[in-house]
Amino acid sequence: MLGRWIGTAGRAMSEGNDQPRGDLTVRTSAMPADTNANGDIFGGWVMSQMDQAGGIAGVDRAQGRVVTVAVDAMTFIRPVRVGDVLCVYTRIAGVGRTSMKIQVEAWARRFRTQMREKVTEATFTFVAIDDDGRPRPVPALAEGA
Repeated sequence: MLGRWIGTAGRAMSEGNDQPRGDLTVRTSAMPADTNANGDIFGGWVMSQMDQAGGIAGVDRAQGRVVTVAVDAMTFIRPVRVGDVLCVYTRIAGVGRTSMKIQVEAWARRFRTQMREKVTEATFTFVAIDDDGRPRPVPALAEGA
């Protein structure tokens, strides 16, 4: 059972055991233009928001351009509905020489409530690229970062 949520400084806190992992990276409202015939938000729209959030986290970590090269094991848990606020959280799961794996979770804050539910999660792989579109090394983290 999910608890009620109170967001503080970009992080979520829960009265229950389930809570988002990572940093709040994208937050947007689900609109009628993004629905299927049943009134649920298209999964592709949700995935696009997740890719955008992963890209933001990737650019921050790689200190430059990144491209999406893979999405692993995306499972849709619950639907997103018109009026819900989609909150997408990211965390760096691993860094290779030119690539990064970023864990991405999407949570819906239900319309007119403070209830949040996880709607999907996936691991996105991004590759850092140079101005010519060729892979480039991901910079090492600075000491203490």
